[in-house]
Amino acid sequence: MFRSLALRRLVLPVLLLFSAQAGSAVASDACLGPIARGPATPDGTAIRLAALGREEVRITFVGHATFTIESPQGVIAATDFNDYVRPAVLPDIATMNHAHSTHYTHRPAQEIRHVLRGWSHGGKPPSFDLQERDMRVRNVPTNIRDGGATEYSGNSIFIFEVAGLCIAHLGHLHHLLTPDHLKAIGKVDIVMAAVDGSWTLDLDGIEEVIRQLDPKIVIPMHFITSTSLERFLSRMRGKHPIEQNGASSMTISRANLPGRLAIMVLEGH
Repeated sequence: MFRSLALRRLVLPVLLLFSAQAGSAVASDACLGPIARGPATPDGTAIRLAALGREEVRITFVGHATFTIESPQGVIAATDFNDYVRPAVLPDIATMNHAHSTHYTHRPAQEIRHVLRGWSHGGKPPSFDLQERDMRVRNVPTNIRDGGATEYSGNSIFIFEVAGLCIAHLGHLHHLLTPDHLKAIGKVDIVMAAVDGSWTLDLDGIEEVIRQLDPKIVIPMHFITSTSLERFLSRMRGKHPIEQNGASSMTISRANLPGRLAIMVLEGH
């Protein structure tokens, strides 16, 4: 629909599966989706991906709320790194939220250079701003529901600045963004947004957050079931172009961003 986007299917070795729960979750695990499995060709052959150009970023949907973001210099960040849905390769940077155990782990591999826990510790809001080669990662804390109460700074929106693009992963967002949030986030090009319509924001809410951020691309995540995803897409049809071609990965640069907001559906595994 917007053909300027350079898409390609990502084929990786089968993921290692982790069946042990990473500690007790703060809330119920009802948002647990299917355990992700790495895509494979029929005979199990892995395909080597082409190297990225110096202005390109590769985004791959692993599953649930986990993506990998790869920079031209080969830095890999993984969002909502957890014990259920993991990429096949260890990232350099792992960001995590803890609304449910499918968004964090207490046992990240020691080989991961940067582990960013996006929730408050000892009453202190999380604060990150790091540079790993050609990728900058920072966070903006938000509150989450905790039963009938509020957990302050229980979630982080992580912002990845790479190859001239600004990519925001909203995490387990539970409320609209305030002017202070929007100022701290800044102008974003690509947003990963939870569209389940219940465990995070309702669909009216997430549509309003998308309007607040005004990105060029929205990638749905955390939709739990195909029915939930379709409810979100139904609201978007007629308003914004939707690309849904079965790809799990996209390669994007500032030069080939769509001219207006578009919905890019990536397939998790």
